[in-house]
Amino acid sequence: MSDTAPPGEPALRAGRREWTGLAVLAMPALLVSIDVFVMLLALPSLSDSLHASGVQQLWITDIYPFMLAGLLVTMGSLGDRIGRRRLLLIGAAAFGLASVASAYAVNPTMLIVARALLGVAGATLAPGTLSLITTMFQDPKQRGAAFGIWGACFSAGAVIGPIIGGTMLAHFWWGSAFLLGVPPMVLLLVLGPVFLPEFRNPDAGRLDLISVLESMAAVLLAVWGLKEIARDGWQALPIAAVLVGIGFGILFAHRQRRLPAPLLDLSLFGHRTFSAALVSLFLGTMLTGAVMFFVTQTLQLMYGRDPLHAGLWMLPAIIANTIGFTLSPKLGQRYRPAYLIGGGLLLATVGMLVMTMADPGSSPAVLITGFAIVFLGSGPMVTLGMGLVMGSVPMEKAGSAAAMNETSGQLGFALGIAALGSIGAAVYRGSLTLPDGLPVDTVRAAKDSMAGAQEAAGSLSGQLADALLTPARAAFADELHTVLSISGVLLVATAALVIALLRHMPPTGQQAADSAPEPSEESVPATG
Repeated sequence: MSDTAPPGEPALRAGRREWTGLAVLAMPALLVSIDVFVMLLALPSLSDSLHASGVQQLWITDIYPFMLAGLLVTMGSLGDRIGRRRLLLIGAAAFGLASVASAYAVNPTMLIVARALLGVAGATLAPGTLSLITTMFQDPKQRGAAFGIWGACFSAGAVIGPIIGGTMLAHFWWGSAFLLGVPPMVLLLVLGPVFLPEFRNPDAGRLDLISVLESMAAVLLAVWGLKEIARDGWQALPIAAVLVGIGFGILFAHRQRRLPAPLLDLSLFGHRTFSAALVSLFLGTMLTGAVMFFVTQTLQLMYGRDPLHAGLWMLPAIIANTIGFTLSPKLGQRYRPAYLIGGGLLLATVGMLVMTMADPGSSPAVLITGFAIVFLGSGPMVTLGMGLVMGSVPMEKAGSAAAMNETSGQLGFALGIAALGSIGAAVYRGSLTLPDGLPVDTVRAAKDSMAGAQEAAGSLSGQLADALLTPARAAFADELHTVLSISGVLLVATAALVIALLRHMPPTGQQAADSAPEPSEESVPATG
């Protein structure tokens, strides 16, 4: 099934070829998520080997997500124009080559350039896979199951990254971690032409380069500013960058309305379901993504776990997430998505309440139990939300819709960490009470952040180190509890908004009941 059913005709059900193709598409989803976390683990070792300065280390870390976020809209639209499978395979080849270049970089500049190319290639993968899933799985029930599998792979990379990366770095040189992406990309290049259909919009028109530059400027400046705010607080330059990024976004939107073949069709936002689902994904990602960031920080800073063991502690949450992704499409066949998404967000709020019971004297199990509940509750938001976004647009606009879905996630994640991180940092500084007799530099570092306190404690004697770390961990616990409380309140508000805006949408089973033909012998029954 590689052809779209004509209007008014029953939606074709996916067969073995499409489900095998989904397995092929799951690989790039996993890799894009893994790459960021592998980079964080490899940074100390590669910085020492390549003699990278502090500024170079920041560029090595940040250039990949910057390029990824800045080019998502462009790549989604480009795939609609030249062919989604073609762009995905070009991106896979570029990702593999850039991974090899990163692994064997001989100086920081070469690594920064290679990481930038990885970001460009990575920007083709997410919108390419989502739009191809939409093309391959036209039956709403099957599409929901496919999005659930894809989402589980994407979120699993966040935890698998530290585990696999830590294992590789423990036995091989730092570049080995970057080679993880090469075999799956080779496999994608071999199997993609066999199992993935091609789709392009013949009426898409030419790519407008000014729109490309405006969209990149808008997203890059906004993401950079938000990341800097999360790192250093509300300084003038990052705030200005965000404001200028918003300005470029306004210019971009104005230009799209005037172009006969826009880079991004803004009329999509006139569709109530598309806009409401995109807003819910943005808000949900902003809150749950920020909480995930704080969980990894808590495991390492408050409980003293290294990145590898922190990743292992996160496994229960990934299992819960996988369960949520698997069950959501099945439940979506019987119940309205608004109530499932809203109910899931309320369940996530319960998980955050459990997490507020974590403190320096408790076991990490308390924190992880609550976080597993959060991840379980976020399953309907991701799978059903993506299904609503992708299913509410014409097939020829699926690439643009997928790009907007991914861009909203990138911006939501960055905004959540910036806003909640800034609030948390203020709470930490206000709660921290240090004993007398500590060196001035130590006090300054400890008041800056929990990470600074931990680093400063390494140069102190055992008794002084304990005197520093005990109040710092208590202040960090106050920071965590405040962030969780705010996130919980906002999640309840988001749940109410989702129910209000999306309650008109019927269950996927009802959507497909009158249109789905009987499956052929070659078809695999829908798992969702």
